[in-house]
Amino acid sequence: MTGDLAVLRRAALVYNPTKVDADRLREQVVHLSRQAGWADPILLPTTIEDAGQGCVRVALESGADALLVAGGDGTVRAVSEALTGTGVPLTIVPSGTGNLLARNLALPLDDPELVIAATFDGDRQAVDIGIAEISRPDGTRDDAAFVVMAGMGLDAAMIANTRPALKKAVGWVAYVDGAARSLPKAKPFRLVYEVDQDRMHATRVYSILFANCGALPAGIALIPDASIVDGSMDVVLIQPRGWWGWIAVWRKVWWDNSVLRRFRAGRLVLERRRDQSMRYLQGELAEAGAEPAQAVQLDGDEFGRAVRLRCRVVAGGLIVTVPTGHRVPGA
Repeated sequence: MTGDLAVLRRAALVYNPTKVDADRLREQVVHLSRQAGWADPILLPTTIEDAGQGCVRVALESGADALLVAGGDGTVRAVSEALTGTGVPLTIVPSGTGNLLARNLALPLDDPELVIAATFDGDRQAVDIGIAEISRPDGTRDDAAFVVMAGMGLDAAMIANTRPALKKAVGWVAYVDGAARSLPKAKPFRLVYEVDQDRMHATRVYSILFANCGALPAGIALIPDASIVDGSMDVVLIQPRGWWGWIAVWRKVWWDNSVLRRFRAGRLVLERRRDQSMRYLQGELAEAGAEPAQAVQLDGDEFGRAVRLRCRVVAGGLIVTVPTGHRVPGA
């Protein structure tokens, strides 16, 4: 018996106890582990001091064969960062408010048991992950990963101005409140940028986004051509002129990208439309310098202010587990 137990595979669950029903989640993972013939999982709750990276180190040092993560987008980001390049598969259990990575993987958001079970007998898919190098006004530098998108400017200010209590009560809809608080004070800032070290460009923007994928809650396609498996990054410059320009931005995101593009006739309409409020670029490496320093966000979490943001893609750097036969968009 001892010899049999020694060769059992074992998973580790990293979870944010403030975002999930911890008791039910632990019971599900233990039950499905035993049902699959695996040893009982390593259970690792995140803390204020450890968003998930430390939990992953403990799991890997303990010899975990697979990881599961359950929590908000920040927890998923932190765990993905620590797993990049390890080859250890990650299961994203839908939970929290945004579920941004789960949405972009087209995972079932209302069937966590199906997703958990895939840890033991599902398919594995290599996906891209972004790495952001953040340069601060004082000359210091931080590196951090993002699985969905990084942003500099108004989008980060909106997140900073979203009230935590409201977000907890109504979820991602709270960002509308953040937008209402940020837009009246918003001003364009000077940006110098380049993509794939082509050549430097200078312009004025309200935000610049570096996207690994582009789907948001409520079926919104912020960047419809973005793919998490194409080895490239989509860069978006948001530069409306006046209030009519902002109307064009919202039309682009809510109507053009998320509705019209689904239909052939709609795509023909978009081909004829000239709209400079949002500009789309693509590459494997992109960087931007801002004056003055601007707020930065990664996957919806505040990351302070920066004068320079340099982002690159690690193609296939993260292995995710999905239910058998599930197709990741673009794969």
